[in-house]
Amino acid sequence: MKSQRIMRTILITCCLVMFAGCFTPAGAKQPDRTRAVTPPPDNPNAITNAVVQLQGYKNGNLDELARGPYQLAVIDLARDASASYFTANEISHLKQSGKRVLAYFEIGSMEWFRPDYPGFRRRNPDLIISEWRDWPGEYFVKYWDQRWWDEAIKPRVDRAIAAGFDGIFLDTVVAYDEIDLHRVPGETRNDLAVKMVDLIRRISEYAKAAKPGFWIFPLNAPELQRYPGYISAIDGIGAEGLFFQATDLPCTEDFCAPKLKATRALRRAGKIVLAVDYADRHENIASACRSYRREHFAGYVTVRDLDEVRPPCP
Repeated sequence: MKSQRIMRTILITCCLVMFAGCFTPAGAKQPDRTRAVTPPPDNPNAITNAVVQLQGYKNGNLDELARGPYQLAVIDLARDASASYFTANEISHLKQSGKRVLAYFEIGSMEWFRPDYPGFRRRNPDLIISEWRDWPGEYFVKYWDQRWWDEAIKPRVDRAIAAGFDGIFLDTVVAYDEIDLHRVPGETRNDLAVKMVDLIRRISEYAKAAKPGFWIFPLNAPELQRYPGYISAIDGIGAEGLFFQATDLPCTEDFCAPKLKATRALRRAGKIVLAVDYADRHENIASACRSYRREHFAGYVTVRDLDEVRPPCP
């Protein structure tokens, strides 16, 4: 089944000069928003909206997100994906506005501009499988190797917990289905799926032992629920482009219906579904929002670069 991942364009120039506080220019003026005054909901069924912003934080901080009336927020673990990480004070301020906050990072690949990339590649060149053809500068890794856990995954989970995040939002789960099998002799697609589920389970067990109630949200690949231990390891799932792909393109390809069906099954199992769709046209935004209400998903309609804060569904 064809799969997707979060679509965004990193600020390459900023990363090249290691300008940690960089941000994109302000876009169109957004409507005023009211700060949430209620605590974040504990019941997954009470979460009906969300926001995802992975870059372009206005003035380099989270104040704009804090002012928004969202219940769930996903932000990058590293500010604008560079070397400056969000602090515990910043995350606390965002949580005090009535939101659960998840930290985004990849678990099946590594991008060249990440602060831990140069050292990791220098020490472990044999763990780099190949560049992702669709995403130049991003490299699939042997995510089942102990060194990946020790040097990349565990430190990221530890950082998210120390900063006070409520959970983590795990991208490139789809690596299991995207890696060229010729690059990993002896492995089958099923082997890679099992190893990805094992990694998610390990992340969940480790994080929840360190911080009970810590949320685990893989992004995409809902079909992994057929493997033992996957459903019990996660609290929710990010589902990208269920209704509209970037941008304003109705999801009608062969993979769309099976992906929606598998996502619905996870919702019926009591998992939070954070649906992220890409649309600018008013009628498509309205259509996606109606779908979220019908499916009981927490949804967010946004731009493909994930660099601005859009109003929630009405």
